[in-house]
Amino acid sequence: MQSLTIHRAQQLVDEWIHRYGVRYFSELTNMACLTEEVGELARVIARKYGDQSFKTGEKSDLGEEMADVLWVLICLANQTGVDLNEELLKSIDKKTKRDSNRHIENPKLRA
Repeated sequence: MQSLTIHRAQQLVDEWIHRYGVRYFSELTNMACLTEEVGELARVIARKYGDQSFKTGEKSDLGEEMADVLWVLICLANQTGVDLNEELLKSIDKKTKRDSNRHIENPKLRA
């Protein structure tokens, strides 16, 4: 199994789009696709971990649904010029500064 960096994943998706996909869908279409994929992920989680059950023939591959969400998110990042590696590092730094004690001191999480 091949390991990917976020940067390499963005490159691979871009290469695939230009080779097989003709072009990126519009940002608005990809946002709608992302919403659709998140809904499919939610359906699997609701059935696997929640109170619902799977319908006959319904797929239950959690990893596949997460990868579909990631794919469309990477498409949106690529077409809008966002470096997800850089932005994720900034997000981790922001959350560390903002929340370094908040969760540790939350009695609700210590139950």
